[in-house]
Amino acid sequence: MDWKTLQALLSGVNKYSTAFGRIWLSVVFVFRVLVYVVAAERVWGDDSKDFDCNIKQPGCPNVCYDHFFPISHIRLWALQLIFVTCPSFMVVMHVAYRDERERKHRVKYGEQTTKLYANTGKKHGGLWWTYLLSLFAKTFIEIGFLYLLHHIYDSFYLPRLVKCNIRPCPNVVDCYIGRPTEKKVFTYFMVGASALCIVLSVCEIIYLISKRIVRCANKMKAKERIRRLHTYREDDSKSTLPVADMDHPDYKPETRPDFKPNFKATLKPPPRSSRSVRASAPNLFFSAS
Repeated sequence: MDWKTLQALLSGVNKYSTAFGRIWLSVVFVFRVLVYVVAAERVWGDDSKDFDCNIKQPGCPNVCYDHFFPISHIRLWALQLIFVTCPSFMVVMHVAYRDERERKHRVKYGEQTTKLYANTGKKHGGLWWTYLLSLFAKTFIEIGFLYLLHHIYDSFYLPRLVKCNIRPCPNVVDCYIGRPTEKKVFTYFMVGASALCIVLSVCEIIYLISKRIVRCANKMKAKERIRRLHTYREDDSKSTLPVADMDHPDYKPETRPDFKPNFKATLKPPPRSSRSVRASAPNLFFSAS
């Protein structure tokens, strides 16, 4: 399999992805594709030759190997990588569809016409749904392959010795798996990398949905502010006389009533008293005024 071609195809997805999508792509190529090509493919190789049984009955080792290894780890991982990366092509094809539609629109209406998309690679409208659908597809595919591997190989465990009593074996036969510890280590590593990709995909789904909810909430708040401002202006225009009505001949400006006090000054001089007041000096009298 030519993994360089797959890498070249997926490199176009990187510029349309979020931060979580770029990390997911790095994990896929570094911890899965690279490990698969460099190490895992050589460790498994031709597994049937390393599967030794303590009997030389024709057909018995092949039947036992097919029973315990219905599909090889290395081929199952190759299928998993292919199926997992396929949903990402949905985003690339959607962007290519937008580019082609934009090109036809310019050819039909001229170069100076208004663009259909401000940015064909921006995740708005249908492209947002396509990207979200690809994330769900990748997550379900990863979970499905992990369940398949767990179901076939009994919790990802590879024993050193297996006992087989399937025909044409005449009795219970002991069969030995080649390099079980090394294969077990690589199995756990690939399962861990697959689990990490699932976590990254779930985080990206949560990020996209929460960002969309925040954007919609901000739009609703902006519309509410505009509606309140419009209502306030309408109320203000109703309470204020328009300038056009001031030119009407019957228009009379409202004036405040003159305030006139209804009281009079009542200050009067104090009444004169006829009582005489005697001074301290003798024979001096004066009348109190």
